[in-house]
Amino acid sequence: MDAIRPYIAAVSGVKNSGKTTFLEKLIPELKKRGYRTAVLKHDGHEFQADTEGTDTFRLRQAGAFGTCIFSGSRWMAVKEQPDSSPEELAKLFPEADVILAEGLKGSGYPKFEIVRGEISKESVCDPATLLALVTDTGIKIAGIPSVGLEDIGKCANILQKRIEKYKKQKKI
Repeated sequence: MDAIRPYIAAVSGVKNSGKTTFLEKLIPELKKRGYRTAVLKHDGHEFQADTEGTDTFRLRQAGAFGTCIFSGSRWMAVKEQPDSSPEELAKLFPEADVILAEGLKGSGYPKFEIVRGEISKESVCDPATLLALVTDTGIKIAGIPSVGLEDIGKCANILQKRIEKYKKQKKI
């Protein structure tokens, strides 16, 4: 029997809405509940993965399409590859129970959407994909839970139910 692939969900919202801050709170809560969590962060712009002057940066500048640095306890790879998908990247974390993709507001993944009043006033995601609106505003969408920005436990409960349902469906 093949291993169960990790459950993938997104944390979405407009730029600077607080997605990373939300993840910084949700990940320890999921860890406390026994879930191994990995994060895929989508960047709408080309990011610089290596720091100028490092050996791996120099080797990429020399023409290597990929580099990997590793030690006894961790590794990091940089690879030039257009059109990488979250499903493909999720394979890097087969031991994860859940993979949270930061961004991907236009995707079909189930998602928490962050709507922080000082940045945005309305939802920008397809309501059919929302696990919950995480907000400090009065915004409501029929049939979608609206959760406070600090109510991480409630968000973890919503996600835990989805993960457990997913795992049961995938067992043969």
